[in-house]
Amino acid sequence: MDRRTIREQTEEFEKITLSPFAAYSMNTRGRLRAEDRDEIRTEYQRDRDRIIHSKAFRRLKQKTQVFLLPEGDHYRTRMTHTLEVSQISRTIARALRLNEDLTEAIALGHDLGHAPFGHAGEMVLNRIYPKGFKHNEQSLHVVDFLENDGKGLNLTWEVRDGILNHTGKGIPVTLEGQIVKTADRIAYLNHDLDDAIRAGVLQLEDLPKEVLKVLGRTHSQRIATLVKDMIVSSMGEAEIKQSAEVFEAMQEFRAFMFKEVYLNKPAKLEEEKGKELVEYVYYYFIQHPDQLKKYNGHICEESPLEEQVKDFVAGMTDRYIVSLFQELTVPKPFASFKGLTKQE
Repeated sequence: MDRRTIREQTEEFEKITLSPFAAYSMNTRGRLRAEDRDEIRTEYQRDRDRIIHSKAFRRLKQKTQVFLLPEGDHYRTRMTHTLEVSQISRTIARALRLNEDLTEAIALGHDLGHAPFGHAGEMVLNRIYPKGFKHNEQSLHVVDFLENDGKGLNLTWEVRDGILNHTGKGIPVTLEGQIVKTADRIAYLNHDLDDAIRAGVLQLEDLPKEVLKVLGRTHSQRIATLVKDMIVSSMGEAEIKQSAEVFEAMQEFRAFMFKEVYLNKPAKLEEEKGKELVEYVYYYFIQHPDQLKKYNGHICEESPLEEQVKDFVAGMTDRYIVSLFQELTVPKPFASFKGLTKQE
């Protein structure tokens, strides 16, 4: 009879089946605070579960991906983006025999710190918050300090590294984190194009001919090309790579999307309103700190006021910040008191 726990058996299975370049869960660098290990789940499986059950993860369903408060049911949200990144990342990790659980945990947690109204909200907070604002840093702040009523999720070092370095100049230490970094771009370029075409902002034929030629004409063809290329280029390697041809086509694709969608004023007509709204709500609570506790019962009062407000605003969904703005600015009907004569 095997007296090892299920978790120990899984860890042994990882050693037998995974690539030598994989991050084995038994070799994690640990957590911010030491914990006893689970009998059933590996450390990375526990991280994935903690993220899925977090409030910040649930709020992603009401946060903008590209188009603010879209009326159609089929436009992407930050939640569906996260799920697409997870799916793409897991496919690549499995093919390369890397740690799929670690990859999934990083993918599911990478955007937890995004502000309302997507990058528009991020730009405003970066301008008005004294220390600046980047959503990857805020994502780490969420899992380290804000979730679980201020206790944080106490994730493993590898997941935290992947979340922090999924964007920007930093390179994740693990190959699993490197997969998510590129899969994030694969996902958003393709689904944002799909949404832009659905919205009538552009047509497929507007894409550069070289992008269509190298990556493909359909959504599925482009993702398949990018995923297969990463797998083939990275097989047996100690880093995640792309071929020169596909990388250049992807860069051209990205430049096109920034010009025609992300920085295109007709495509982002409501963005300025969203920016003004975020700025108004931020400064309202800076000027009325006594109101912060009323609306946000889980603030860390030891933190500077600017940080408390930044954390509160960044955590809001699009729908909530619009509702809150209306509550703060729109006059309410006068409530009559008992015994007061009504005007006829």
